[in-house]
Amino acid sequence: MPIITVNDLRKTYTMGLNQVHALKSVSVAVEKNEYVALMGPSGSGKSTLMNLLGCLDTPTAGEYILNGINVSTMEDSELAEVRNKEIGFVFQTFNLLPRLSALENVALPLVYNGTSKSKRLARAQEVLEMVGLGDRTDHKPNELSGGQRQRVAIARALVNDPAIILADEPTGNLDTKTSIEIMGIFEEIHKAGNTVILVTHEPDIAEHAHRVIRLRDGLVESDERNENVVSAYDPEHRYKLG
Repeated sequence: MPIITVNDLRKTYTMGLNQVHALKSVSVAVEKNEYVALMGPSGSGKSTLMNLLGCLDTPTAGEYILNGINVSTMEDSELAEVRNKEIGFVFQTFNLLPRLSALENVALPLVYNGTSKSKRLARAQEVLEMVGLGDRTDHKPNELSGGQRQRVAIARALVNDPAIILADEPTGNLDTKTSIEIMGIFEEIHKAGNTVILVTHEPDIAEHAHRVIRLRDGLVESDERNENVVSAYDPEHRYKLG
């Protein structure tokens, strides 16, 4: 059974007297441990689809089955519970809390599910070491480089051991060399068994994914396997994921 099944998903926003059809009708299925890139120009619906897949929003119509659960008609509180358990998010802008250390930022999602403080910090330490930041646990975000901040954000996404990692333009604020390092980490996450869904408008970043879904005007324009996957894997700097 696919980990994600979306049937005729639609999302309409009312803007004053106008209705904006952000998603007109999208049907896709994603298998467990797939590595998928969502692409499309601005206004294509890719961010709307990501918000729906991430249980950050509910569809106007259609069905969304996540890991066997129909989340299309859930209330916000139910969605928050599913989101915290099933999905890890990585954002372009990192979304780290400036006053907290790297360790505290990573441990934050575990606060919401009642994990004890000692277990939270031990797990946060573990995932920071996985992404190569075991020696930066006490640093605040402003004491870290952009690439290190994104690694903290990735560690935070992994801390709950979610089924799915959703990454929205994760290299958008990074230089080329750092982007390649970050894509190497996503490769390791995928190899460790996670399902990875990456939203990007950059073709060279999408080339790392094994499948590319292109959206245009709220519809799926193409859905193709990527036969020429680009590897960012570097055995000299292997991240100990999994």
